Amino acid sequence: MTDIETGRIGHALVDFALHGQFPDEDISSSRLDVHHLAPALESLASAKSKLEADIHVINEDTASDVSQWVANAKSLEDDINRTRNWASDIVRRSEAPDVSGETIQDAEDKVSFLHQESAYNDQLHNALTSIKRVGKLLDEVELARDERRILQSLRLLEESWTALDKVPVSKSCRVMKLLDIRAFELKSTVHDVLDHVWNSLVQIDVPNGQLIVAKSREDEEMSLADAAIGLKAYKEVDKKMSELWHGLEHTLIRPRASRELEGVPTIRNENSALKLTGNAEKTVSSLFQDLEIVLEYLSERLPEELVYSLSSVMMPDLVPYIITTWLEPEVPTSLNDMGDFQSNIDATESFCTRVGVLGYSGIEELQEWVQNVPRVWLAKCRETALDSIRTKLSQGLGASKEIERVETQTVSKEEGRKLAQDTAVPVNGDSWDSAWDDGDDVANDGHQQKQTPSQGVGEGDDGADAWGWGDDDGNEANTAVADTQPKPSDPTDEDDSADAWGWGDEDDAAGVTKETSTGAQSTQPTNSTHELTLKETYNISSMPEPVIALILALLEDGAHLVGNDGNRMAAAAPGLFSLPTLVLAMFRAVSPHYYSLHAGGNMFLYNDATYLAEQLSDFTEKWKSRSDLAPRAKTMLRLDNEVKALQSFATRAYSSEMATCRTIIRDLLGGSQSLLQQDGLDSEDLQSQVDNAISYVRTTAASWSQILAKSAWSQAVGSLVDSIASKVVADVMDLAGIGQDDAYNIANLIARITELDDLFLPPGADKNAIPSTSEYADSWLRLKYLSEVLQSNLQDVKFLWLESELGLYFTVDEVVELIGLSFVDNARTREVVREIQGRPDPRGLA
Repeated sequence: MTDIETGRIGHALVDFALHGQFPDEDISSSRLDVHHLAPALESLASAKSKLEADIHVINEDTASDVSQWVANAKSLEDDINRTRNWASDIVRRSEAPDVSGETIQDAEDKVSFLHQESAYNDQLHNALTSIKRVGKLLDEVELARDERRILQSLRLLEESWTALDKVPVSKSCRVMKLLDIRAFELKSTVHDVLDHVWNSLVQIDVPNGQLIVAKSREDEEMSLADAAIGLKAYKEVDKKMSELWHGLEHTLIRPRASRELEGVPTIRNENSALKLTGNAEKTVSSLFQDLEIVLEYLSERLPEELVYSLSSVMMPDLVPYIITTWLEPEVPTSLNDMGDFQSNIDATESFCTRVGVLGYSGIEELQEWVQNVPRVWLAKCRETALDSIRTKLSQGLGASKEIERVETQTVSKEEGRKLAQDTAVPVNGDSWDSAWDDGDDVANDGHQQKQTPSQGVGEGDDGADAWGWGDDDGNEANTAVADTQPKPSDPTDEDDSADAWGWGDEDDAAGVTKETSTGAQSTQPTNSTHELTLKETYNISSMPEPVIALILALLEDGAHLVGNDGNRMAAAAPGLFSLPTLVLAMFRAVSPHYYSLHAGGNMFLYNDATYLAEQLSDFTEKWKSRSDLAPRAKTMLRLDNEVKALQSFATRAYSSEMATCRTIIRDLLGGSQSLLQQDGLDSEDLQSQVDNAISYVRTTAASWSQILAKSAWSQAVGSLVDSIASKVVADVMDLAGIGQDDAYNIANLIARITELDDLFLPPGADKNAIPSTSEYADSWLRLKYLSEVLQSNLQDVKFLWLESELGLYFTVDEVVELIGLSFVDNARTREVVREIQGRPDPRGLA
């Protein structure tokens, strides 16, 4: 045996002698020889010397107290002897026949003093007895602590505190302070022993993923139930349960309940220990099975009060984690995927029931979640639907898709010819699509064209060209097909067919069109009718189709639930029918931003919103006529307001784009200043500004041609052309005077602008073809006649007014003003002015 082992033997003997600690097995089982005793004895002798030295130090520290006690004892002995002598003297004197009054008083005083001394002695005796008892109790506490009898230690410690409170001595007395310090130190050491016992009974092995909870151990006097009592005595039940839960969470729960890891272990109860082993299925039912194993294991081993305390710290963390990590992600967004989710709900209900049976509390949130599954599912559907709209929009407009709009109306042959000769497309501002409207008001840009007979007769064929009627290029997208199958003539139907296209909705144009139709009916009341099919193509982005598919899927799910009251999600049916409103509201709220990132985005937005409105309107009609739907499902569909909102939204998008383009054009032409009166600009600068405006119109027209229908494109581009024409005309009329050179320059500018006529020529038209610009630009002919006036002499101006059509586009006052700007005020000029003023209506149109 080495010197180190010999030293350990000596140390073990000293610990046993001083503290009663039994040596470890490796020392107690060692073989002892005679030569090993000498070092052991030396260790004992050394410990004895150290103990004597400690006693000596204690004696020196308490020497003054001991001396004081000795002095008090001697004084007490002297007082007792003196009292005894006084008593003998009193007895002796009492036997004497003659005593004086002074002697009697002296005796009474001595008797009173003796009573006081006796009471003091009793108090002192009681105090010393109490102190002795407290010291004895603390000794017993220390002994019980060393023997791991924790409950007895706590009981004795409580008795010692009670006895210490009853000691009839001031708390400031030194002996009381010493006793109080000793009691506190014993309480601390007993707590350390209790912690050691708890840690030996409840073992958490984080690295190895293992938890052991033992009710008792052979090497420990305390059981787990006794340890619980000790924890209650120290008021540390909640603290220990919190530590147990956090250890359990990091050791078993988090590794098992993680969804981020590819493979997760399962929890098994092996050899009275919970362990992580193997691979678990990533399903809700599998998770609940493993959690039940854990909860059942703890419920069987922990006392009831500990289970209750553990619930209060475990469930507030565990239940929200299960809901947010496992249950909510599994909530489907369609009834088609409801099978697996129904299994999850059943597993959750079973888990809640089992947890309650095991004695745990705090599971109410999970039970409430199960009860509110319809609401949860509806919230998931709403969240997914709105998020899908945002995601789709953030991915861009995608590839465009060509859509063909077709409408067939029954009209007479004569009416069809008249309608083709007149104008199929309204000519009021931006609201081009009122030609497709069934009577609803659509906002326009506020410009109204002044309808004239020449427009209704001389250029009616150009209006037909805007629809592609009479084109020989074989383009079926912009053709009008006349069905040769005769039908009964009905004047009412003829009027309705025109109204359905919006023909006749304009102020003056309506009168001309209706008069023509009425005249045709009156002259040929028996004229046969034919079906007139109108076709147009336009492009939409990739957005409307997913939105429509989403809305249809939501409504189909809602209809299925309305007819199936036994379904757990039936309560969510009304909410499903309200989701299309939210989806469309999200589309209207978010789409302007994303569409604005694309060239011509507002026009795409206009087409998409219009397409959505049309499709939803058709869907609503088909929905109400379906025989496979419950009556309640039919009445719960409310998309009419959404259709109107989409139509209004489309109009706002169109109007916004037009307003922006007109503002840009106006800025390119001098903005709020007059184009012709800008300081420091010569004729070349003015030509450059006009060219920039013309280039912008052509670029915009090319961009819109890939988006809008032909009629819409014509109306929109015509509005831009009209902005240029009206700006130039207004700026000319604002001049103080027009010289010959100025007139020449202005005419050149107008000639450049009128080159935009080629935008309104049919494809492949020859040089003699008549453009339809004037049908879509209110001020176009006004601009051309202005150019004629600027290049004419007085006689020509007079001819334009009296014999030509100048009076259709300028008033008498405007013509007189132009003459005043362009010609010198002389007799000839005044004569021409009088002749013009004398015939304010040369063509008899008033």
